[in-house]
Amino acid sequence: MAIRVTVDVVVFTIRDGDLHVLLVRRGAAPFAGRYAIPGGFVHEDESLDAAARRELSEETGVRDVYLEQLYSFGDPGRDPRGRIITVAYFALIASDQSTLDAGSHGAEAGWFPVKKPPALAFDHGRILEYAVERLRTKLEYTTVGFQLLPEKFTLGELQAVYEAILGRRIDKRNFRRKIGLLGILTPLRERRATGRKPALLYRFSARRFANLRDKGILFPF
Repeated sequence: MAIRVTVDVVVFTIRDGDLHVLLVRRGAAPFAGRYAIPGGFVHEDESLDAAARRELSEETGVRDVYLEQLYSFGDPGRDPRGRIITVAYFALIASDQSTLDAGSHGAEAGWFPVKKPPALAFDHGRILEYAVERLRTKLEYTTVGFQLLPEKFTLGELQAVYEAILGRRIDKRNFRRKIGLLGILTPLRERRATGRKPALLYRFSARRFANLRDKGILFPF
C-alpha cells in the first residue's frame, strides 16, 4: 500500500481580541461541506515548505507569512482515502493584515475563534489543539506574540495578544511592570486614540529580545 504525504497549515491571527484560526470549507469528499485546516497533497517535485506555501496561497490567497513546521500526524485511520501522513505547519498573520483574498481554488475561507471552532474534518481538531499548545509554549522564548501585532502597537494591544493566546486574563499592572523590566520595547512619539486618553505607541526590538534569550531569560506571564 502506497503512503502519501500532505501538508496542513494552521494559520493564527488576532481578531476582536480573540485568537482566531483560518479554515476552509471542503467542497469534495471526504467530509464535503465540513471545515478543515488549509492543506493538500505534496507534489513529487516540491519540498514540504513549498507545498505548504502553495496550498495556503491556492486555498486562501494568503502569502508571505511566517511559517514553521509543527508536527507530523500519521495515525493509520486519520484519512478515509488511505494511508496518508500529514506534516503540519503553523503560520502567524498580524492583526492588521488578516483580510483574506479569494484563493485560486475558490475555496470558502474564513476566520474562526479558536475557543469555539466548528466541527473539523479528518483529525484537524487534534492538529489545532496541538498548534495552540505549541503557540502558548513559544510565547516564553520566541517573538510569536509580536508577529501577531502591527509594527506599531499600544501596551493594551500587546497584553490583549498575550491574553488571547493564553486563554486567560493577565493582571495589567504586573504585565506592564514585567514588559518594562525586559526593555524590549521602544516608545515612539506617537499616540493612538483607544478610549478616553490616547495611548502611547511602541515598536518591538527583536535585537534586545534576542540578547535576553541568549542569556537564558524567559518571558513567562
